[in-house]
Amino acid sequence: MKSGLNFLIAARKCEIDELDQLARTSDLVGLIARLVHALQRERGMSNVFLASRGVRFAEQRDPQIAECLALEQEVRAGFDQLETEGRPGATAGNSARLFSRIAWVLPGLDGLPALRRRVAALELTPAQATAAYAKLVAGLLAVVFEAADGATDPEISRLLVAMFNFMQGKEFAGQERAFGAGSLAVGRTDEAQRQQWLHLIELQERCFQVFIDFSSSGVLALWHQSQSDAVMAEIERLRRMSVTSAQAASAAAPDPRLSQTWFDCCTRRIDAMKTVEHRLAEELRELCARKIAQARGELQKYHEVLGTLAPQAEGAVFFDDTGTEATAPAQYGRHLERSVLDMVQEQSHRLQAMSEELETVRASLNERKLVERAKGLLMAHRRMSENEAHKMLLQTAMNQKRRLVDVAESMLAMADYLPLDTASRR
Repeated sequence: MKSGLNFLIAARKCEIDELDQLARTSDLVGLIARLVHALQRERGMSNVFLASRGVRFAEQRDPQIAECLALEQEVRAGFDQLETEGRPGATAGNSARLFSRIAWVLPGLDGLPALRRRVAALELTPAQATAAYAKLVAGLLAVVFEAADGATDPEISRLLVAMFNFMQGKEFAGQERAFGAGSLAVGRTDEAQRQQWLHLIELQERCFQVFIDFSSSGVLALWHQSQSDAVMAEIERLRRMSVTSAQAASAAAPDPRLSQTWFDCCTRRIDAMKTVEHRLAEELRELCARKIAQARGELQKYHEVLGTLAPQAEGAVFFDDTGTEATAPAQYGRHLERSVLDMVQEQSHRLQAMSEELETVRASLNERKLVERAKGLLMAHRRMSENEAHKMLLQTAMNQKRRLVDVAESMLAMADYLPLDTASRR
């Protein structure tokens, strides 16, 4: 018959398996961050290349594409490793969702060569190219989101939540770089573009606020250091100039040559963000390694106790709250039996505390899920684009002075009563 300590050992082994899985997933997140950064830079170059009809960034695109290809191979290898090593002992509850996200994004990676050929042939508009790259990056970020959502350790989960939101905010910054570069290159910005520009700025701010809430003090210090006052001042100047030209018909159109200035400023800002991403990835690796080493050390301690434990010894103190030595077998001593029960209780308390902290950490991810579902509902029922649906939710939240997630939750509760757009019935 197995003792309670045998099952405590089994529980610890399961926890180590989960941590090993999290370590592999965290390594993959770091690889994805590097690929996304390179794709964001390629997207920005492609946007200016298209807007200038092939005049600018023609030579720089090839080495950037080569960098993306090398990083793509690393990410693909990471996907393969996660599937090969993760399947037999995978315990993460969201493994199916994580693998489904990977399955969805791989065709996007497969389609990159064709997208690049169309960009080189000037067959796309800047907006079309931006949307295509953004769709692929969104797929990669969805993999990171599932990694964060499936984390079973609250400390690791906190870092993954911070990482996801930082990467998402950085992606919106990358979209703004591409969008602004294209708009400035053609020398005009209309009201619809102005609204989209402001929307991208607002999305960045929301993501970076969540990142700040979940990051360590060291990462936050690096984040503040990375934000150059001079660069941000120039970005704000160019933002205002473009917004003003869209609002006032009499305003002079921005000089198309400012497109290069804008691109360079945004690139310096985003490249500085990469150092923060790198620090987050390092902290993830170090935390996973530390957690695994600690768990293995405790597992070794359990094995040592098991080797000296008499049959049925654990039960000797189960019902005894008196603190006396009367029921303890003299040959083993009460301290050994008590230590086993203490280990079981300590494990139980620790897992309960982890569960409660994990629920707190996951609250931000759950809020995102609700907002995404509400956006999908609006897109289906009102035939809106994703941006339009998000803007409607934001405007409703502001008008009603409620949180965005509360508005989303109310809308989902009324899903059965929302009328379909007449066009969607045809």
